[in-house]
Amino acid sequence: MRLTRRTLLATVYGTGLAACAPMPPPVANKAGALPDATGLASMIRAKDISVTEAVDAAIKRCESANSQLGLLVNNTYDLARARAKTPLSGPFAGVPWLVKDLNGVTGAVTRMGSRSTAGSPPATSQDAYIDATFAAGLICIGKSSAPEGGYLPTTEPLGFPPTRNPWDTTRSTAGSSGGAAAAVASGVVPMAHANDGGGSIRFPAANCGLVGLKPSRGRLIHDRPGARPLDIAVQGVVSHTVRDTAGMTAATEATGSAAAHPPIGLVTGPSTKRLKVGVLTKGFSGFEPDPDVAAAVNATAKTLEGLGHTITGTTNWPTSATFTDDFLAFWSLGALQDITEGSKAVGREPDDTLFEPFSLRMAENGAKMTPAEIQAVQGRLIAAAAAYDTWIKGFDIVISPVFRSPPSPLGYLRGDVPFDTLRQRLIEQVGYTLIHNISGAPAVSLPLGWSGGGLPIGIQFSGAMGSEKMLLEIAYELEAATPWISKRPRVWVA
Repeated sequence: MRLTRRTLLATVYGTGLAACAPMPPPVANKAGALPDATGLASMIRAKDISVTEAVDAAIKRCESANSQLGLLVNNTYDLARARAKTPLSGPFAGVPWLVKDLNGVTGAVTRMGSRSTAGSPPATSQDAYIDATFAAGLICIGKSSAPEGGYLPTTEPLGFPPTRNPWDTTRSTAGSSGGAAAAVASGVVPMAHANDGGGSIRFPAANCGLVGLKPSRGRLIHDRPGARPLDIAVQGVVSHTVRDTAGMTAATEATGSAAAHPPIGLVTGPSTKRLKVGVLTKGFSGFEPDPDVAAAVNATAKTLEGLGHTITGTTNWPTSATFTDDFLAFWSLGALQDITEGSKAVGREPDDTLFEPFSLRMAENGAKMTPAEIQAVQGRLIAAAAAYDTWIKGFDIVISPVFRSPPSPLGYLRGDVPFDTLRQRLIEQVGYTLIHNISGAPAVSLPLGWSGGGLPIGIQFSGAMGSEKMLLEIAYELEAATPWISKRPRVWVA
């Protein structure tokens, strides 16, 4: 199998836009709150606000928040205003949002978080998922920030200002969809594009107090089939509300002969079915979480038990001792491909004026792997996927942390931290999400916990391949039982 950026950052299977049922009516707008995307679309349909007014207001908010948070790579304001004057359709017609700067948007420059892309021309095409978001009626007002190549779980690319967490601007938003999460959490837009190759939807959702669903491999529209099960990344969104995430899942779901899973359509509320819930606090490498994180997981388990679900303890993930190292080895092959292609594009040998130290070291590690070592890593990851598929059959869902700790200080996971130190920090911090990308199973982060310092803590809910409907239903139930929508960060521009 040829390992490329497209392999690592792709969803698989799927063409055609899912037909969506009518959206439920908007909830009452809280004091000072921006309507969620579903509510804003309803207001636009009712002509309570025009599309142009919605776009101009979002642009104004974006300018204000970007100066404080560094969430925008480049704007598409002119393109957005022009689109606002055209006929729009779809469940989110007229709603402004941001596209993550790892995906192209026709007419906008894509930087990939890298100094190597300085001077790149605007994209002349965009992928099928972005096409599907346009078909859903969304209007892109800009490209949100991401770390170089999407590799690190913080959004602090060395060639750009760091993206700051709206809850505490000395803290990381996480990554790689950090600009998207900062924009939604601060009230710039109600929902934003994200993608996830190892936790990059769930990490920033957890750090910024948002809903972040990593869908099953093959659930959503994409350009082409991938190499299962090692086509590890998927597209999606970060949002304030479960219904926005459910609505976008329905709007971009693959249907027809290209669908990898039976369509779920629009999920509109909780189920009456009571679930068997596994609970994990320990990460893949055996590390226990920060006490605030452990307390949040245990409190969520008690909430679920109080709602009538059955809590069944479980002690370990179904992963071997080599799993995290194998994932990083596989990831290094993508870095090697990126740096090789990026260097060729600019006609220079790769160095630290083009690429970050972490990316260069990852590429170096990838270059040292022999074909036999690559095959062995792939084989062990495939075995890990099969082990997860067997293990998850013992539960309906499993809850766990997303990160080992609350949002880390800026600089802690940045790409210029000495490699061995950074590698150890990654192993300790990201011990809960990688298996879902390898297996292809869905998982969602919900903003159900808070640290003693008032920082968001995400709780992860994971299930078997194709179980998004169940995850969205339990998310609706918890959203009603422990509401988070009225909580506001320090930087709030709506």
